[in-house]
This record gives sequence, C-alpha cells and structure tokens, in this order.
Amino acid sequence: MRSLLASTLLLALSGPAMAQTPITLVVNFAAGGSADRMARLLAPELSTALGTQVVVKNSTGAAGAIGAAEVARARPDGTTLLLTTTGPLAIQPHFRTDLPYRVMDFAPLCQIGDAPVMVMAAPSGPIRNAATLVERARAARGGFNYGSAGPGSVPHIVMAAFAQQAQVEMTHVPFRGSSEAIIALLRHDVEIYADLPGALRVNNLTPVGVMAERRTAEFPETPTLREQGYDLVYSIWAGIYAPAGTPADVLARAEAACERGLRAPSVIEGFERISTPIVFRGQRDFGQFWQAELAKYQAVVQSAGLRPGD
Repeated sequence: MRSLLASTLLLALSGPAMAQTPITLVVNFAAGGSADRMARLLAPELSTALGTQVVVKNSTGAAGAIGAAEVARARPDGTTLLLTTTGPLAIQPHFRTDLPYRVMDFAPLCQIGDAPVMVMAAPSGPIRNAATLVERARAARGGFNYGSAGPGSVPHIVMAAFAQQAQVEMTHVPFRGSSEAIIALLRHDVEIYADLPGALRVNNLTPVGVMAERRTAEFPETPTLREQGYDLVYSIWAGIYAPAGTPADVLARAEAACERGLRAPSVIEGFERISTPIVFRGQRDFGQFWQAELAKYQAVVQSAGLRPGD
C-alpha cells in the first residue's frame, strides 16, 4: 500500500496530473502571524519545485494543537503537510495530557527558520531592562501580569522560566495569539511579553532583553538576558512536518523543494522583513534538533511545575 501511495504521488509530481493533486500546507496559527507569513512566502516556491499547487490553509485553535492534529490524521501520502512553530510539537507534548496527537504521529521534513526570543515592554511603561522588570514584579506582590500567545506557547514557557530564575511571582495571562497579546501590552493590561524580534519594530515596543547567546544585529544595543544575570537562551523556530508513515522518496522530494524554496530571493527578503533568519535543516538534522528541543522544554515544564491550567 505504501509503495502504491508513493508511486501515485511521484507520478503526480512529475507530470501534468499534479495540477489535479494540490498539496495542502496547514498552518496551525492565525493568518497574519509569523508562521502564516512564512508559509505564504514559501508556498509559491514549493509549488514551482514540486510542479503542483501548494495551498496554505490556516487551521487554528488550542495553541496550535488543532492544526497539528489535522495533519496527524491525514493520509501519509505527501499531500498534507504542517508548517508549525515551536510550541505544538516541542512544548505541548509535555504540557498537556489531552493532546489529540502524539509526537510519533509526525515525520520531520525540514526546518526553515529560527529567531531568538525577545522580551519586550510597552513604550510608555517603566520597564526598560531585566532589573526594572524584576523590581516592578516584586513591588506588585503577585499583581504583575505577563501575556502569551496561549497556554503552552513559547511566550508562556520562557517567561515562566524567567520568573522561576528571578524568583518573582508573575501571573500568566493567555491570549488567542500574538496580536491580541501585543494589544494587551500596549493597553497595559499586561506588563511584559516575549516573542519574535519583528514584533518590536512593527509595534514600537521597548526591548528588555534577548534570550540568545549573543546580541542580535537588528538590536545591537539590547543586551542578552545572560548579560543581565539570567541564563536563559530560547528561540522560536519553524519547520515543516509530514504525517508519520509518508514514504521516504516522497519526503526526500519535498525536502529538496524546501531547501530550494528557501534560496529564492523573494523568500530571503520576506523572512528578513519578519526578522526571522532562515535556517535550513533537512530531515535527519531537523529530527535531531527537534528531539533536543523536546528534551529542553520537558526540563523547563517540569522544573517550573507547570500544568495545563497555568
């Protein structure tokens, strides 16, 4: 059966019939977000490389779990792929016991990007660095709120790690996505938020610190959290997955298309606009990286004592 599926897809990939067999690239986050924008930049290049239309579909909800589950249940024939960021496949498996999918339901295809997490505050607020953040959190006596793009998302977990290391009490306020969290930050409903650096310039936010090994070229004056006394290094990466059981030859062809697509000038320029460095890893290297990220976030979730209701 598997060989039949592979033969069918390869025949479609190599001939006019492929126009009759579009590939659905599921994005498990809302339109307009970083994952969606990466998918829409890549889709035309993937279409050209694979000889068939690649259609982006946003399947949102449950911090990315709904879209991930959709791909996990899809036929493993290469016609349904998932473009996701870190949370659903590196954090949620340790954070929730009711996930509608398992890690083993996915085959890593390629990593496409990796950007450091930036801690940010409202431009009109008093927080300017990690020291003022901690000072304000301690003075609030439990009334200090930080926003996230949803429970179990990277913004949630990394700020929980910060609170633990800084030994301050902070209240997690989840939203349905990064846009809502940033609006809440600008309204001072929350006092801090962590996300991709691109959100800073678009919303004129104040950079507090970067969770990276070194300062970024885009914000060279913003110190790392390590420089400010907190050993926290996190990034938000993006990658493409296929359902487990997808034939090896189909995966190899899609992997090659991914690598080719990331070299396209329009994709390079587009990723620069959203402050996401292109990082390509093929199936094997991405798989190893993914396993390391799973272990890393498992340690954070367990150490901070996080539960799905937190």
